[in-house]
Amino acid sequence: MRQLIVNADDFGFTRGVNQGIVEAHRNGILTATTLMANGPAFEDAVKLARLTPTLDVGCHLVLIGGHTILPPHEPLPASVPQLLAAIVARRIRIEEELEAQVRKILDAGIVPTHLDTHKHTHLAPPVLDAVGRISCTYGIPWVRRPFDFPMTAPVSWSKRAVSNGMQSLRGWFHQTLRSHGCRTTDHFAGFQLTGAFRTRELVELICALPEGLTEFMCHPGHCDEELRGAPTRLKESRQRELEALTDPEARRALEECGVKLVNYRAI
Repeated sequence: MRQLIVNADDFGFTRGVNQGIVEAHRNGILTATTLMANGPAFEDAVKLARLTPTLDVGCHLVLIGGHTILPPHEPLPASVPQLLAAIVARRIRIEEELEAQVRKILDAGIVPTHLDTHKHTHLAPPVLDAVGRISCTYGIPWVRRPFDFPMTAPVSWSKRAVSNGMQSLRGWFHQTLRSHGCRTTDHFAGFQLTGAFRTRELVELICALPEGLTEFMCHPGHCDEELRGAPTRLKESRQRELEALTDPEARRALEECGVKLVNYRAI
């Protein structure tokens, strides 16, 4: 059997992103999302989650961008290199900060079912160890494996190169997750397609899914003035992703290819 979880990152980033995620769930094929505890639109996302109980919500743990949940609410590193430098210099309390983010989500009445990280920072060993311990402590078993399965979709050479380079971490990554008792899907897709897919690419991906359980990462949203002014490279592409996820062709492809939509809560 081929099963698919369609997960939207960045719930809580802006109100337009929040609305796009809920719309992709209500009118399209999106089944899950991950919530940013330090997102500027966190409260709006929590409100929408309460109004949309069928939407599976997890934690989008953030160590890059925005401010810490821990006092004194300092700015987080702005990029992966800055985060790595902060880790080496021990200027960031990784596990304490991530725990504070999970607790904020729990305190808001959300019971998260899965964990992932903004910019895939859990590919760094200290971050993955912290995520593994948090998974165990809070009983949130599912953790994202951010390694694309082989695909033929046309993507930029730089994205392809980074994706191929990440594959070298798979053995260590899965061994670490197993040591913490974490669960992960059989397959993952979306890293190379971030900001670069429309309906055709989505349909091709659905038809090419391997046997087993796959998570597809996406970033739908409405490209309004709030998003245009936000610190992200994903702006107009979020609108295109929303249109693809709600296109009836995507649901027809699921039916024709025998792919079952699921979420983490149901598994």
